[in-house]
Amino acid sequence: MSSAAAAARIAQQPLPPLGSETTLPNEARSSGVSWGAVSAGAFATAALSLALLALGTGVGLSSMSPWSNSGATAWAIGWGAIAWLVLVQILSSALGGYLAGRLRTKWVSLHTDEVYFRDTAHGFLVWSVSLVVTAAFLASAAASMVGGAATTTSLSASIASASNRTETRVLDPNEYYVDSMLRSERVNIDRNDPPLRTEVGIILANALRSGYLAPADNAYLTRLVSARTGLNENESQKRVNDIFEQDRLAADAARKAVAHSMYWLFLSLLIGAFCASFAATIGGRQRDRVPVHAAYAA
Repeated sequence: MSSAAAAARIAQQPLPPLGSETTLPNEARSSGVSWGAVSAGAFATAALSLALLALGTGVGLSSMSPWSNSGATAWAIGWGAIAWLVLVQILSSALGGYLAGRLRTKWVSLHTDEVYFRDTAHGFLVWSVSLVVTAAFLASAAASMVGGAATTTSLSASIASASNRTETRVLDPNEYYVDSMLRSERVNIDRNDPPLRTEVGIILANALRSGYLAPADNAYLTRLVSARTGLNENESQKRVNDIFEQDRLAADAARKAVAHSMYWLFLSLLIGAFCASFAATIGGRQRDRVPVHAAYAA
């Protein structure tokens, strides 16, 4: 039968009445997301990320040294950590996205652009799920470490109590500056006064939060330093101002370091999302181009 005769025969068939359901569905019954492939790629990404992070941590600790002119510098360690973090995201995200593209089911009767979009979405889902899994694992590990530290602190406090030690000191970021402010060349038996040091630490913390040392606080600290160290008023005030300026510079440096680390973390995660999405499209193309063997096609 020629094509013209077939077309005429189809045209002669009656059309279905309006409002009746057609036999050909216009939507697939299954979802366009292969969650099995996404889960496999996400767990592979999370596992490789943790393994590479452990490797990078070991290398970084090995390159550090408490001795001067020995080991890597802080600048080299910082930039090395940033480069390693970006490399971890590239390798782990690319592996997870590629696995998701190769393990997904083959979509039929779809346009090439739709297949490309779905592969890209699968790679992005792999990156998203792996990020949540890794963050949950790291948060759980951090909570366990904090709990272990709290248990150790409680045990140390019990031992100190059994040894008739009446106080347990807790380190805080301002302790060094408090010690610097209250140190003296003369031996003083009452030099270690926990309430006074706590008060000075609170004054410094409040000054750092407000951005300046209030005149009343400055005068009070000057009197304390003068009484505890034997310095005159001018020398005591100079010490207070110098120590507060050092404390403020240290706090500002810590703030900038945290901000820069967050910027680089965002950039590395963005690179990881791109690598996962792109690798998923590569895996998907290779999955669709695999020829079916004759023995399995039958």
